[in-house]
Parts: sequence; C-alpha cells; structure tokens
Amino acid sequence: MGAGGISTAHTDGHAIQRPPTDKPPFTLAQIKKAIPPHCFQRSLIKSSYYLLRDLAVVAALLYFATAVIPALPAGLTQLAAWTLYWVAQGCMAFAVWVIAHECGHNAFSDYPLLNDTLGLALHSWLLVPYFSWKFTHRRHHSNAASLERDENFVPQQKAELAWYVPYAPYIHGNAAGRLLLIAVRLFLGWPLYLTFNSHGRTYPRLANHFDPYGPIFSDRERVLVFVTDVGLLAVLFPLFKLASAFGFWWVVRVYGVPLLIVNAWLVLIVYLHHTHQSLPHYASSEWDWLRGALATVDRDYGVLNRVFHHIADTHVLHHLFSTMPHYHAMEATKAIRPLLGDYYKFDTTPIVKALWRETKECVYVESMGDGKGVFWYTNKI
Repeated sequence: MGAGGISTAHTDGHAIQRPPTDKPPFTLAQIKKAIPPHCFQRSLIKSSYYLLRDLAVVAALLYFATAVIPALPAGLTQLAAWTLYWVAQGCMAFAVWVIAHECGHNAFSDYPLLNDTLGLALHSWLLVPYFSWKFTHRRHHSNAASLERDENFVPQQKAELAWYVPYAPYIHGNAAGRLLLIAVRLFLGWPLYLTFNSHGRTYPRLANHFDPYGPIFSDRERVLVFVTDVGLLAVLFPLFKLASAFGFWWVVRVYGVPLLIVNAWLVLIVYLHHTHQSLPHYASSEWDWLRGALATVDRDYGVLNRVFHHIADTHVLHHLFSTMPHYHAMEATKAIRPLLGDYYKFDTTPIVKALWRETKECVYVESMGDGKGVFWYTNKI
C-alpha cells in the first residue's frame, strides 16, 4: 500500500478498494467542525417520541399475537400470521434495542441517570445485561480495530487457526457448512459472546458478562454488574410466571422467537460493520484511536435503515461521535463524507450477499509483509 493511498486487491474475481491506513490528514476536531452544531444537541422530547412510537408498535403487535392470531383459522393461516408477527416484532424490538444502546452512550438525553435507568429497563426486557455490555461496548469504541484491545469480533491471525485449518474447506469453502456457520453465528452468537466471550478479547480466564468478579470488569464496575443481574432476574421471573400460566410454548411464540430475531439482527449488523476485506486491523505498534474508529463500514438495509434508527448506515459517524443522537446521524454523515474522502467506507452490496461473501472470505487476518502492523482479512488457508 502506498502512503495514504488506495490499493486494489483481488479475491475470487472481484476488486477490493482498500482505504489508506496512514495517519489521516485531518483531526477529530476538524471532523467535528464540519458537522452543523445542532447535530450534537440531544432532545429528551424527540428521543422520547421515537421510543414511544416504537413501543406503541410493539404493543400493537403483541395485541395481534395474543388476540387476533388465536381467532384465525388453524393451519396455514395461523402459521403465516405467526411468521409475520415474529419478523415484525423482531424488527421493532430491535429498534427499541437501538434506543437502549443510545442510552448506554448518553445519546438519549442530557441526563445520565435517566439514560441509565431507561437503558437498564429496556435492555433487561430484551435480556441484555445493560451495564455489563455498556462497559465492554465502551471499551470497544475506545479500542476499535485493535488486535490486542478490541472487545468483540476480534479477528484471529493465521497462527491461531492451527486446530481449525483442516475443517476450513468444509465450513467456509462449502455452501452447506457456510450456511450452518451463519445460522450458528446469527442465532447463538450473542448468548455465546455474553456467556463465554466467544470472538471477544482474550482474557486470562473465563470471562462473561454476568459475573461481577470476572476479569472483564474493574472494581468500580462490579456493583453495577450486580444491578444488571438483578434487572435480568426481574424480567426472567415474570416470564416464568407467564410460562406457568399460559405454557412454555406460548412464551416461546410470543416472546422467545422475536427475541431470537433481535439477537440475529444485532449480530448481523455488528458483524458486517467490522468484517470486510477492505477494513484494516492494527497491531499496537500502528494503532491509534482515529484510524481505529474509521476502520468500519456503513451498510444499506433499505427501508430497515429508518426502522433501525440508522444504526447501520451511519456507523462510521457513530464511532467518531457516539453521544450524537440517531436523528442527526444522517445529516452529520453527509457533512463529513467529503472531508473523510477515501477513509470513509460505504458498501452497497445487498445484505444477504454481503453476509455470504464475508463469511467465505473473512476467515483470519494477515499483514501485507511490509512490517507496518496493518492486517487485512483473507481466506487463504
């Protein structure tokens, strides 16, 4: 790669435009100056409007599931109605998830206590350990694209794949294996990360988001991890009571399946934000915060961009200014793109195609052999 330039690589016949990896010719202050000042203003009224709107749709869908669907003719009609409910409720619950995520960044309002209280309630409802994940997510933002310190979707280097190499052709190079890997990643990836730190940063012992005394957390964070666990128990208990009253499978249909879809959206969006052959990862000798923050890619989810409060198509901006509310993110992204130039990455590849491609091609990272400490995804095993 030339200094500050763009290199072109070729894998499986398609071109990959890699951004420059040298220190950018602009600063964070200059990026901020390019954004209209009002974009940094948080409005409790406006944020509350989006939240209440999402919750109203969630409530309407819940009514549809509990009152309308049981009255429909049994068989294919009910199955189609349940499928519609699961997809719609999964999308809307993920929209609420995004609002709770903004609470964790203090982007919801100017009141940190309100943000945390609301975020704890919303994320607990979705079985997300609010404070635990807030702490690790904050460290992800502080160390994005660092091979040593990033917190999630940390890529492996080839030397770490010794046990995996014999099986790679059957997984990444085989359509059936790749499909199975995608299914496991989407529907089990989130609980595996929370419980076993799967694809997370390496710690000296087992790390999970529910253990206040685990290696993930500092002494001053432990009490809030306890609060997080209490919040989850406060949701699990009424779910148990509902299962006792209406049956286990009723809870699965009404709550469990939409939650699986929420988790799948979360893993898919985060995975595709940080997994692309054109995204650099840095060793500690080369990493700095600004280059790490820029090492992500915006994606286009069509109409779901609006449903998901533009979490997917303004992610570069989010890594630069995580306290900015989502309703200003599109305007701010348009303002900074001319300044970022080749350092900004937007991929218009359809999401299903991108997931299939990235799963095949992004197996591990390797350097270009130039001693710079810059690593790129590849699948050459």
